[in-house]
Amino acid sequence: MRFPTFRLAWRLAFGLSLLLVTVGSLLPTRQLPDLAFDIWDKAQHAAGFGWLMFCGLMSHRWRDDGARLALGLGIWGAVIEVLQAWSGWRHGDLADLAADILGIAVVLLIWRMARPAAERPGP
Repeated sequence: MRFPTFRLAWRLAFGLSLLLVTVGSLLPTRQLPDLAFDIWDKAQHAAGFGWLMFCGLMSHRWRDDGARLALGLGIWGAVIEVLQAWSGWRHGDLADLAADILGIAVVLLIWRMARPAAERPGP
């Protein structure tokens, strides 16, 4: 079975984005702010995982309307936070995980609301 070109492009975008988010989350960095709660950092987490959710939804035909993808990305966000805590140069943060989950949930909610409208037959 051949995949349509746009699905292949979205799968490549999803894979590349997943790789970049993971590597970027685990590389040592000297520029990390020492603030206990940095709203810009949380916005980046939400945007990054929201983008992953969107790419994943666009690249697959989710029979469960994205619930398994959302769960998988949420687990991956938790794995990243644990790896950061173990790294010695990064810090795992539950607030970062919450921001990841918020980004995932917002995209999934919009997807579920918009999808029925897009599937309605035209006039």
